[in-house]
Amino acid sequence: MAVAAHAPGATAPSSQVTSYIGLGIAIAALAVAVALPPVAGLPIAGQRMLGVLVFAVIVWITEALDYAVSALVIAGLMAILLGLSPSVANPAVLIGSSAALSTAMSGFSNTALTLVAAALFLSAAMTINGLDRRIALLILSRVGARTNRIVMGSIVVATVLAFIVPSATARAAAVIPIMMGIIIAFGVDKQSRFATLLMITTVQAVSIWNIGIKTAAAQNLVAVGFIQKALGQDVTWLSWFIAAAPFSIVLSIALYWIMMLMVPPEHAEMEGGKGAVAEALAKLGPVTGKEIRLLAVSLILLGLWATEGVLHKFDSATTTTVAVALLLLPGIGVMTWKQANPLIPWGTVVLFGVGISLSTALLQTQAAAWLANLIVSGFGLAQFSALPILLALAAFLIVIHLGFASATALASSLIPIIIAVLQKMPSGSVSVLGMTLVLQFVVSMGFILPVNSPQGMVAYGTETFSVRDFVRTGLVLTIVAYGLVLAFAATYWKWLGLV
Repeated sequence: MAVAAHAPGATAPSSQVTSYIGLGIAIAALAVAVALPPVAGLPIAGQRMLGVLVFAVIVWITEALDYAVSALVIAGLMAILLGLSPSVANPAVLIGSSAALSTAMSGFSNTALTLVAAALFLSAAMTINGLDRRIALLILSRVGARTNRIVMGSIVVATVLAFIVPSATARAAAVIPIMMGIIIAFGVDKQSRFATLLMITTVQAVSIWNIGIKTAAAQNLVAVGFIQKALGQDVTWLSWFIAAAPFSIVLSIALYWIMMLMVPPEHAEMEGGKGAVAEALAKLGPVTGKEIRLLAVSLILLGLWATEGVLHKFDSATTTTVAVALLLLPGIGVMTWKQANPLIPWGTVVLFGVGISLSTALLQTQAAAWLANLIVSGFGLAQFSALPILLALAAFLIVIHLGFASATALASSLIPIIIAVLQKMPSGSVSVLGMTLVLQFVVSMGFILPVNSPQGMVAYGTETFSVRDFVRTGLVLTIVAYGLVLAFAATYWKWLGLV
């Protein structure tokens, strides 16, 4: 896969300056929040936690720090600022650094974090053994040489892999090189409409199926972790699938027509692509015993996810952890720790844990409740019914996502606030669990800019499309997705009791 090169000494200094500016603004905002006089109805600990939240949002939006580094800095700030704050329950004593650090680390004891880490190992197993690539090639080998069928095939590949590869970045890394191989086999220019069509469709399909399947993306598990903490409830794999999969199916169909109409390919049929896929399959060689074992474990795991709470009482985190343990065992496993370890994005795990800790602290210090009261009273949300509230919050999430390069960071920042806002609605007027779930679907709708998701940047590195192409098609896809949120909220999600 060709990756866009950056000229040494050109973009790097500019990026470094931007990082310094972003970090400076974040520090200044935190200092102002800490220095402000006490606010009525808000504990000092809550006021300082809001300062930490603002610091986190600015750092994440400006990418002033690497995500893993930002997580460690946020944990340190929580330990110090909370430690020096009066206790919410007993203002006569300080919380203390030990108790504050325990709060800062509390997210690492959440079962959702275990599921994220285990899912990343499962993705690594797919990469090491090439099973995801084989599945993608087998699907594409069936579609033929017509361009519309190849585009359909790319959407089907993204859909199928979402069930068994619990990482959007890993799915993109598996499929995008295959799509580049097809483009090269056709002998078309990388800047051709066909190349643009195929690559943008592929990456947007990956993003769409982040919505449809609970285990497809880390940001979903962030939301589940917050729901567990704030509401004491869990969302099973099957209940998520029932709610979200129909939305992803309809949006995938819309994606096909949007892309075919807005980026029509030069030719209706391309010769050579099927041969390229067949050649790539031949290079993989015969199916290995490790691939068979990995596929068997993945399918059993998928069955356990789907029947959680129906046929058995084992949660997704437990079943996934056991599956990964089996895959690492000598003799029957498919990988070693040394093979898997370099492929695990440990920064994602750290960010996830600290994100849940941040949410916990916002709740414990009453900062989330205070901010929710401000939002509800300021915008008069209590006067509206569930549907207008949902549409307003969904529009806000879509717009704010333009500033985030990570849906995980977006979920970590805003889902706890959204839960608090929904809890302030008049009793019985909204389903807090259901509305949070639907709004989490919206968090994954980063369709407008390549920088709004890691998979978008992986695709952009192929140099097959311009940002303008991505934006104009992504805007239309976002408008359609927002319209579908309205349609589903007024019908299907209402029937399920989510809205």
